[in-house]
Amino acid sequence: MPLHDWKDERRWDGVHLLWLAQLLDWIQPRLPPGFRAYVGSVPALTLEAGNGKPDVTLRGWRAPPSDVAPKGSSALAPDRETVATFTLDPQRAIHVDWHGQLIAAVEVVSPRNKDRQDSKARYTRRYLGYLRQGVHLILIDVFSQPAGFSFADAISDDLGLGEPSTSPPHAISYRVGGPVPRDEEMGTRIELWRRPLRAGQWLPELPLALDQDQAVVINLETTYHGGGQAGVP
Repeated sequence: MPLHDWKDERRWDGVHLLWLAQLLDWIQPRLPPGFRAYVGSVPALTLEAGNGKPDVTLRGWRAPPSDVAPKGSSALAPDRETVATFTLDPQRAIHVDWHGQLIAAVEVVSPRNKDRQDSKARYTRRYLGYLRQGVHLILIDVFSQPAGFSFADAISDDLGLGEPSTSPPHAISYRVGGPVPRDEEMGTRIELWRRPLRAGQWLPELPLALDQDQAVVINLETTYHGGGQAGVP
């Protein structure tokens, strides 16, 4: 199914969830042993922490230490209760980990990710966070609006990649790490695959890197078709 012209954002939320499910179904069976994929929420981007549910089953229990506070203890009462001015981000992504370590991610941009200046800044930091932590990333943006803004350009500017301007819609894959050429200054090597997308045209294939030698080639057309046929108006 060719890419829909997403000037009309209605039904996008449904397509977004279905597309993520199709991406997960594509990636999971193609992963080498030791890797696993799952749909992760934004808090899972705390890269130092474990992500998702554990793969092991606990079959034994030990008595709790004597210093564990019982339910209803005054020690558990907070000093103060208030309401913060932010809400938890419902945006989800495909995460791939290797023995509990986040290795790669697939992010599908929604209109709300770039509808305001603070949204642009927040999600740019999020996508940069993957790369700065050595996490390989595919970023898919099918929305041409707002004109004059591109997450790809913001990433390139921040990291000093020197990439030509890449207006959405597009899909870009980033592989992070690997040896830096001797004639280059110290830094982190980043390899890119850039694929422009156009309404009415078929979507391309794109590799999701797992390390410097392994990748899962994702057929964006097949996964978009699986998710989009149920939700595109």
